[in-house]
Amino acid sequence: MDASRTRTSSDEKVSAEEKYAAVDEAGVLSAHIDPRDLYNEEDSGVDPVYQAKAKILNEAFMEIGMGRYQWWLFLITGFGWFADNLYPIVTGLILTAVSNEFNFPSPFLKLGQSLGLLVGCVFWGVASDVWGRRWCFNFTLLITGIFSVAAGASPNKIALCGMAAAWSVGVGGNLPVDSAVFLEFIPASHQYLLTVLSIWWAVGQLVGSLVAWPLLTDFSCASAADCPRSSNMGWRYFLYSMGGLMLLCWFLRFMFHLHESPKYLMGRGRDAEAVKIMQAIAEYNGRTCHLTLEMLENAGTVDDRSGVKRTLDTSAKAAVVRKLKMLSGEHLRSLFATKKLAWSTSLLIAIWALIGLAFPLYNGFIVYFLQTRGTDFGDGSLYITYRNQVILSAVGLPGALLAGWMVELPYLGRRGTMGISTVITGVFLFAATTARTSNALLAWNSAYTFTSNVMYGVLYAVSPELFPTRDRGTGNALVAAANRITGVAAPIVALYANLATSVPIYVAGAMFIAAGILSFLLPYDPRGKASI
Repeated sequence: MDASRTRTSSDEKVSAEEKYAAVDEAGVLSAHIDPRDLYNEEDSGVDPVYQAKAKILNEAFMEIGMGRYQWWLFLITGFGWFADNLYPIVTGLILTAVSNEFNFPSPFLKLGQSLGLLVGCVFWGVASDVWGRRWCFNFTLLITGIFSVAAGASPNKIALCGMAAAWSVGVGGNLPVDSAVFLEFIPASHQYLLTVLSIWWAVGQLVGSLVAWPLLTDFSCASAADCPRSSNMGWRYFLYSMGGLMLLCWFLRFMFHLHESPKYLMGRGRDAEAVKIMQAIAEYNGRTCHLTLEMLENAGTVDDRSGVKRTLDTSAKAAVVRKLKMLSGEHLRSLFATKKLAWSTSLLIAIWALIGLAFPLYNGFIVYFLQTRGTDFGDGSLYITYRNQVILSAVGLPGALLAGWMVELPYLGRRGTMGISTVITGVFLFAATTARTSNALLAWNSAYTFTSNVMYGVLYAVSPELFPTRDRGTGNALVAAANRITGVAAPIVALYANLATSVPIYVAGAMFIAAGILSFLLPYDPRGKASI
């Protein structure tokens, strides 16, 4: 793509139509462009007053810059990524223990979790526009913690699956809400931090594995033949611990003075509060902000093409309508309006769907696979199983940092980084099935964990950057739905697969390789361009 179309310096004379054309094709635009130039209701399909005011707020954040407030937000927002990867690990780690005690097919637990994730993903995105980002930001972790603790006291398999679905409703809302909160408070110059946030993914996996290691090793039944509750308390202690950890994360979030999102306040007609918060953040960072109430009010009464003064509907109903309008047929059609856009959108949906099936299929049953293969190698004890899981988790930590560096490299960028890391991830899974010693199996799976963390670091950041700005909400909803729906399919596949063999690993590996190949075919790479 010609960068001159999307990186316009402030002293160039470019018409509003040309500026908007750049957004329409690439979905990215230089932060130097006056946001009010994009006021075009007929073309955008988005409320023009909301759009104009949002651009003004973006410019104000560029003026404030990346400061102390945003770095604290990086910390507490990371709890969402932490939980999002911790809980697939949680269910994977307890699968053997709960299956032994309750004597039921373990994929049913993953199915309950996947359904909860799907519901949470859809519900919390809309709820954050009605109740505000701040309340949803806190409630997701609170729900996760409460139902995790309750799950530890489950008397039977039905109760456990139900609790897993309930805590997953909270987990499913973390990334949609947390990513929105983070992006709405940081300047465009630091958008790459959305990629780096995935380091919390690896931390979540590591913490879960470290806590599970002693609890599930020392307090679990040896087999399903003789497994009363009194001899199998490890998984319950583990859920109590993880639920308590989530409640601690919720408390830390609650204690941090998180301001309500200025964009949410603006959308509800509370412009004065939005300006006040912007000034408060600037003061906290030791900077100045020249945003005034008059600037927002003027954008809220700009003339449309018919000469009629426009104002923003600030009711709760209107907030929901704006969210649902992103899913309208008009926005769906816009994502497929040209051959390039249709190709890009289709590829992104396919990539998210493939990874959505591959990751839970592998991650949910890797502990079982390691244990069965460990038995073949003569070291299938629970101690070895969970020790290896801790090693795998630790190996993933530097992956997110590497991803943040690689995506800014010329000739590589987002597209190349995601394609290479995803293909290699699949290759490592195939290679793991050839292992004939315990150390070889651990080495292959360590390599997989490292490259998959690079892959996820890019995946969660690149999709919003590739969708056209005016249709970004619809695009994000599409890929998220594809990811969660195939996530629901993963435990169903496992119900019919022989878990004593390498079949789930082969399936997952093939999915990763296919997704990686599709990544190379993406027609755009947003490296070096600021998303709006």
